[in-house]
Amino acid sequence: MTACGGSACLLKLISYAHKHPVNDKARRSMKFQQLRYLVAVHENGLNITAAARQLHTSQPGVSRQLKLLEEELGFQLFEREGRALTRTTDAGEEIISRASSILREMQNIRRTSAELRKADGGTLSIATTHTQARYVLPQVIRAFRLKYPKVRLHLHQGTSEQIAEMVARDRVDFAIATGSEDQFPHLVRLPVYRWHRAVVVPRGHPLASAGKLTLKKLAEYPIVTYVFSFAGRSSLPALFETAGLSLDVALTARDSDVIKTYVRIGLGVGILARLAIDPVTDADLVVLDASHLFEGHTTWIGFRRSALLRAYMYEFIELLAPHLPRKLVKETEKLETQEEVDRILSDLHIPLRDIP
Repeated sequence: MTACGGSACLLKLISYAHKHPVNDKARRSMKFQQLRYLVAVHENGLNITAAARQLHTSQPGVSRQLKLLEEELGFQLFEREGRALTRTTDAGEEIISRASSILREMQNIRRTSAELRKADGGTLSIATTHTQARYVLPQVIRAFRLKYPKVRLHLHQGTSEQIAEMVARDRVDFAIATGSEDQFPHLVRLPVYRWHRAVVVPRGHPLASAGKLTLKKLAEYPIVTYVFSFAGRSSLPALFETAGLSLDVALTARDSDVIKTYVRIGLGVGILARLAIDPVTDADLVVLDASHLFEGHTTWIGFRRSALLRAYMYEFIELLAPHLPRKLVKETEKLETQEEVDRILSDLHIPLRDIP
């Protein structure tokens, strides 16, 4: 099969619904279904069975529609070994990218229609980490619900990888996370607040009365901390290695409360977000300042550049981050790269949040 150029591929893709002398409505419906199947297969790592399960259809049906689409376009989207897809062709990569854009625009059209019909109702889906869901969002969501009681909220918790997957599948409107920027290249990411890590130990622990904390003192004890602490610029192993110290990791977890639980039973010294320490429920723990030892972090909220934000979505962003009013957020929507977004926000004061 022969491939085509970029603009020619798009023209073929868009004009497909007008090529055959069959019922137009049925043909267009089938076409968008094929695009959905194509994108789903790509998102599921070329696993047709997993894509069919996601789409609530059959594996043979997905395979057949992909073959029909390839026949209509005139070139292969995937390379195959038997019935298995082994890789996406260069032409296939371009078509998948454009198909994803078309499906997102269809979603935006539906959202626009819903907004015109009912301005104060709809849905808002948010993917975030345990720390944000447990210690940051409750007050924001309470205020939001008071103002928009007809909006249905969906809160999804997960790791950075899981959040990135939900974003890739267009399952959420907002992602709220810390770091991991390389996993979210298609999002407009806006800074929400800065925070530091702290060290927690049970009362009576030697570190509680050892004076100012140092890496050398920490290295004398097993550590209980987040999984994310072991990647990127703030990698704990790298910090200790640079200081000529070894790091004894007793346990890693995604959940701040899990970390505190294992600190309480004496498994090790906890290193976690300062804002995940509640002065009332965690009164049995001693909190040690570690801002001088570990680099600070910035939590951000992100949305797709192609997304259509409804009025209540801007309101949610401002409730979460008052320094991000609707006018400023709309300015960032017009920009094509995160570098441009960072540039216009370079003078923005990002608040420090080190308490729940």
